Amino acid sequence: MAAAGLAQRLPGWWYQRRLVVALWPLLPLSWLFALLVAVRRGLYACGLLRSIRLPVPVVVVGNLTVGGSGKTPLVLWLVHRLQQHGWRPGIISRGYGGANRQVLQVVASSPAVLVGDEPLLLARRSGAPVFVGRDRAAAGRALLTKHPDCDVIVSDDGLQHYHLQRSIEVALFDARGVGNGCLLPAGPLREPLRRLRRVDAVVWNGPAESRPDRVARPLPQFFMRLTGRRFVAVNGEPRSCDADELRGRKLYAIAGIGDPARFFSQLEALDLTFEARPFPDHHAYRAADLAFASDGVLLMTEKDAVKCTPLAIGEAWVLPVEAVMSAQPGQPGLFETILEKLHGRTPA
Repeated sequence: MAAAGLAQRLPGWWYQRRLVVALWPLLPLSWLFALLVAVRRGLYACGLLRSIRLPVPVVVVGNLTVGGSGKTPLVLWLVHRLQQHGWRPGIISRGYGGANRQVLQVVASSPAVLVGDEPLLLARRSGAPVFVGRDRAAAGRALLTKHPDCDVIVSDDGLQHYHLQRSIEVALFDARGVGNGCLLPAGPLREPLRRLRRVDAVVWNGPAESRPDRVARPLPQFFMRLTGRRFVAVNGEPRSCDADELRGRKLYAIAGIGDPARFFSQLEALDLTFEARPFPDHHAYRAADLAFASDGVLLMTEKDAVKCTPLAIGEAWVLPVEAVMSAQPGQPGLFETILEKLHGRTPA
């Protein structure tokens, strides 16, 4: 119980601007983790650990921090843009939260408990083939075998999965930024901030003021916001409503994502009053988890909805969102930057 309580408190401590006193005892473990990260990357760099190159370009959308930061909407945005420009993208993912341990294709009817919530959402919304597997290279090979017309692969997460070589890396942060800047377990970072020197672009899912000064300014940086105004019925019926139809009702909101406050802020921006119930990222919902909302209306994210749809729950609505991208003045957009690199050219 003590360990579980500490795990729940850590994220709140990590995202303080300064290292809180309670984290000081964890610093030696962070230094050890940094050493292990450096050794592992060095082994791949010198060829002692083997990395795999696929026959098509690979675009990795990942992050340096633990937990979700909005990668799934960004992957959907990128895949749709590629499709609009004549590319035939495929998607690979680890399938975090799913019970599957082998390489598997994800289809709209796949159970989230098997393939993971994010891959299932990607399969339902992208129109692209989606494969999951702990070994992303094996997942990519399986995808290309079954879909030989695929000419680019987008990896949902995998910035630290060096077993798979990549053509382009995009690092994503949400409004929490880099927190205290420490590596696990004293901070939220999986790798040191200097790792950003080797990525092709950084995307901030949140306001511009969330960007810390510790990130090098010359690096191409972009801003993403998530927009959504119309709710869709969770039970699969072709029904939708807007926020006006929900105002004045007893509303509950759940969010099992990396930063639940991000979803709750979206609902507040729609002028909705609700009782917020955050859950851990990738939470495996049971009907009992949602019994508190039996006397009202339940609102949730798309990531929650793919797991809650099979449950016998009352009135529930999901808020689909779309990523909207912007660039700094005088700088090419993110898609243009990626497209230039896919064509082997340096962005203008």
